Amino acid sequence: MTTAPDVVRSAYAQLVVTDLDRARWFWGDMLGFHVQYDDNSLLCLRGTDELTHHSLVLRKGETAALDHISYRVRTPEDVDRAERYFTALGLPVRRVPKDSGTPGVGDAVRVIDPLGFPVEFFHDIERAERLIQRYDLRRGAEIARLDHFNICTPDIPAAYDHYKALGFGCSETIEGDEHELYAAWMYRKQTVHDVAFTAGAGPQLHHVGVATHESHQVLRTADLFGSLRHEHHIERGPGRHGVSNAFYLYLRDPDGHRVEIYTSDYYTGDPDHETYRWNVHDDRRRDFWGNAVIESWYKEASPVLDLDGRPQPVTGPVLDESAVQVGADGLGIVDPGRQDG
Repeated sequence: MTTAPDVVRSAYAQLVVTDLDRARWFWGDMLGFHVQYDDNSLLCLRGTDELTHHSLVLRKGETAALDHISYRVRTPEDVDRAERYFTALGLPVRRVPKDSGTPGVGDAVRVIDPLGFPVEFFHDIERAERLIQRYDLRRGAEIARLDHFNICTPDIPAAYDHYKALGFGCSETIEGDEHELYAAWMYRKQTVHDVAFTAGAGPQLHHVGVATHESHQVLRTADLFGSLRHEHHIERGPGRHGVSNAFYLYLRDPDGHRVEIYTSDYYTGDPDHETYRWNVHDDRRRDFWGNAVIESWYKEASPVLDLDGRPQPVTGPVLDESAVQVGADGLGIVDPGRQDG
C-alpha cells in the first residue's frame, strides 16, 4: 500500500487576479498582508506572524480563478511520497522543481486530487524576517496568518474520505437526521481546520480563511471598508459561527474571490478529540446568533484550474444545505433536543 504524505498544515493559496494593482490594494493596504515578492506579474504576501516566504500568492491572468492550494509536508521525503501516492491513485501528477514554481518554494509536487482540485505539496520554503512584534508595520485588518481553505464539492463524503486517508482529523460536521453529511471541518494543525467542505457545485474555491488575533480587528476591517465607501466588498457578517465558534467577516476581493477574516476558534490537539456534530436544522450552525445566510454565500465561488491552467468542469451537489428549511416555517425555530454533540 502506498503511504500518504505527512501533511503539516495548510500553507498558501495561489489566486489568479485580473488587476494586480487592485489586488495589492485589497489584500495589502486594506487587509494588511506584507508584500514579500513582486515582479509586476506576481505578488507573494504573508501575515504578521508568518515566518515563511508567503501564505498568499496573487498571479496576474485574464480570468480570476484558483491556481492551486498548497500544503506543507513534514520532510523532503514526503514530497516524494505525495508523488507516489497520487500516481498510484491514477491522478494527474506534476513534479515542480525549485526555481520553476512559485518563488520561495523548493521542490514540490502538484496534483489534481480526487475531488478535482489543484493541490501542491512541498517541504522546503524560504524563511522570512520576523515581524511578529513589528507593530509599527501593521495596517488594515492586521492579518496574522493563513488559517484554512474552504472548498465547494458536490460529494462531501468523498471529500471526507480523501482527507481522512491523508491523516486529517475532523473537528465538526453538519449532518442530517439520518447522519447524511452536509459539511465537514478537518485539520492537521491543532486548530479547528485546515480545510472545510461546503456542499455545492464543484470543484470551486469557496474561500480562503485568514486569522486575526482579536475580534476587534474583525470589526475594524468592516469599519475600514465602510469609511472608504468600499462597503460593497463586505458580503456577510460580522458574526459568530456556531461551527468553530469563530468570530467572522466575509469579504469579496475586486475579482470576486472570497476571504474570511477569522478569529477565536479552539484547540483540537488532544488525541481523543471528538467530532462535534451539528444538525442541519439548527440555524446556529452557520451563525450562532441565528442570522440568515445570504444566497451568494451558498451559490457563488471561484473556479479552479487544472495543471495546465484550464478551467475545471463543475458538477452540481448531491446534497444542498441551502435548500434545507429550518423549523416548520423556515424562520429558524428549532428543537434544542435535535443538537447532537
